[in-house]
Amino acid sequence: MGKSFFTIGIIYLILFEVARVYLIMPMPGSQQSDSIDIAYFLGRYQWVFRIIGFLMIAYGGYKIWIDRLYLHKDLIWLAGFGLLIYGAVSYMFNIEMEADKIFLQPTYTLFAGSQDNSVKPEKLVIGTEVNKGAKAYPIQLIGYHHQVVDSIGGQPAMITYCTVCRTGRIFSPIVEGKVETFRLVGMDHFNAMFEDQTTKSWWAQATGLCIAGPRKGMQLTEIPSEQLTIASWLRQYPDGKILQPDSTFKEIFEKMDVYDKGLSKSDLTKRDSSSWNRKSWVIGISEQGKVKSYD
Repeated sequence: MGKSFFTIGIIYLILFEVARVYLIMPMPGSQQSDSIDIAYFLGRYQWVFRIIGFLMIAYGGYKIWIDRLYLHKDLIWLAGFGLLIYGAVSYMFNIEMEADKIFLQPTYTLFAGSQDNSVKPEKLVIGTEVNKGAKAYPIQLIGYHHQVVDSIGGQPAMITYCTVCRTGRIFSPIVEGKVETFRLVGMDHFNAMFEDQTTKSWWAQATGLCIAGPRKGMQLTEIPSEQLTIASWLRQYPDGKILQPDSTFKEIFEKMDVYDKGLSKSDLTKRDSSSWNRKSWVIGISEQGKVKSYD
């Protein structure tokens, strides 16, 4: 029984760490199912699941010890080997594959006017104007960061972009009367998902809708924005400011240089050139509860 508890405990912990991340990251088959409630449950109570696994391992080790199934030295080697495997898996899925560890926030935000702007004029931006303050955010930059926290016209703003579904949205981060902090937590149905700091609820990037957690059903207030080239945007807002690249991520931005044109090689971020495939580009319109898309 001791060996069984010990072995099952190790396997249980490994499967838990894999499942927790698998359900909220773009892995084969993970984004097609309606598993958000299960994913949130695993994430919200992750330490409970881990404690159960460690208790199983501890009980198994205790039984092996008192039943003298192994020499004490052999038991130490067995425990060390099992925990080493779990540690490697845990590191991979909790550090290497955590969304906000892969896609980092800017270390600084620097803006420039048309005279000092270093971003090519043909680059696409998400642009907006609030209280006569106009700012534009190059997709090549925010596509990596996924979100940039800023202030536009004296109002707090959360500029977001999902490179998989090519959706750019700007939201007010004010929730229940307070400015909320969000982190990229993963994906749901191939759309980026953010977790708020206060309640650990999960919010969909494309809609600003809270889809899991205590705030489920609430929705962020969207700040109207448009997607166009820098040149076109500056014709509308000649005094507007444009986000400049953070030099810390120079190599990453260079790799995303072709993203605007849909020439990315990745299956997740590429463009289907033929009509009505999963990665084809469309214009979507929502009006009075009716929704249509056009190739």
